Amino acid sequence: MTDNRPGEGSNRRAENGRSVPTDRESPVGAPVIRGDESVTGTRAREAVQFDPDDADSLADAAETVRRFAAGKTTDDHLYMLRGAAACAALVRGEGSYKAAAERAGGEATVSFIRKWARVHDLPRSVRKQVALGQIAPTAAKHIARVGGEARLLLAWATLDGDLTVRDVRSIASKVNDGVPIDRALIKHDVVLGELELTLSPTTYRDLRRRASIEGVEPGQLVTDALEHYFE
Repeated sequence: MTDNRPGEGSNRRAENGRSVPTDRESPVGAPVIRGDESVTGTRAREAVQFDPDDADSLADAAETVRRFAAGKTTDDHLYMLRGAAACAALVRGEGSYKAAAERAGGEATVSFIRKWARVHDLPRSVRKQVALGQIAPTAAKHIARVGGEARLLLAWATLDGDLTVRDVRSIASKVNDGVPIDRALIKHDVVLGELELTLSPTTYRDLRRRASIEGVEPGQLVTDALEHYFE
């Protein structure tokens, strides 16, 4: 479902050598997040699976895309994720964006289907935040335009920097034009990697004490500890 975006790849290696999933790893059309009760609660029962290899399911996907493109679905993040899943399944089943648009008909264009299929192609960690309502689906469309590790960094900066959809669109465009993600973010007053954390008083005390003794910033100690944790 991916295309040639800068830095494209389902798994990118960060500077420390760890493999970082930047694309969907579960089957296309499967309601992995939409059907997870821990994320969507009772609405998980409404989750629909679109199987690109099943004719009836593909017909349902085409109808869903047609209604989605016409704005006949509610402006709700879970319904929009369903529409994205239908777009992705339809593309997979029909073999191309053009064929998918022709199958859906109505107001479904190649551009519309491509944008939303990309949202379905986002890694699970990002899709979960969309399902929780923390990242707007319209912002996710622009995050999905970016490839590689920058895609994840933009997603988390959207949360931590309280970026608007317009901000995300602008940053995504700059990154795709070759601007490093950290420079693109700083233009919007967001420092890459800056995150506000709440620690227990004891941990806060010990972190500050150790940082003072070693003559480093607390963030360096946290980074070192997390690097070890994630190994």
